Amino acid sequence: MADADKKNPNEEELIDITQPDALEDVDDDTVAQINAAGMTSGDDEIETLRAERDDMRDRFMRALADAENSRKRSDRDRREAEQYGGSKLARDMLPVYDNLRRALDAATDEQRAKASALLEGVELTLRELLNVFGKHGIEPVVPEVGDAFDPQLHQAMFEAPLPETKAGDIIQVMTEGFLLHDRLLRPAQVGVSSNTG
Repeated sequence: MADADKKNPNEEELIDITQPDALEDVDDDTVAQINAAGMTSGDDEIETLRAERDDMRDRFMRALADAENSRKRSDRDRREAEQYGGSKLARDMLPVYDNLRRALDAATDEQRAKASALLEGVELTLRELLNVFGKHGIEPVVPEVGDAFDPQLHQAMFEAPLPETKAGDIIQVMTEGFLLHDRLLRPAQVGVSSNTG
């Protein structure tokens, strides 16, 4: 007889509960004990694993949301840097525009006749500066005398009563304003009517 077939009389025979007919010869109390022991520890373990899974899923979803928010923030920051990054340089270039405009406005007819080539060069320089501004999203805000004062685009430098005007009408334009895309780079400086009647 082989050693595997020999049974020790002092050993209890183990039941393989994975076999379909294994519990047929076992009494009901033993089956209840096996079920209680197996189910309690297994249920606890399953509940622990479910709790860990839910915790990990929650952490994963939060990390995913944080990553998405970071991506959106960096995209927005990149777009803003692209659009508005040159605002300091643009603001520094506005006095150059103002001075070229003043030079043209100050020239009399006699000076225009004598120095037409010089003034034409200044006009071309001013036009080229405006073209460069346009390429970079810088647009002039040019109010007209008689327009209504808009505090979003204009800066009132003085108020004066002027006949035949309404309160809040622009009566003089001192400097043009500029927008950089949709942001105000510099307000137009204007004089405003203070008529009350």
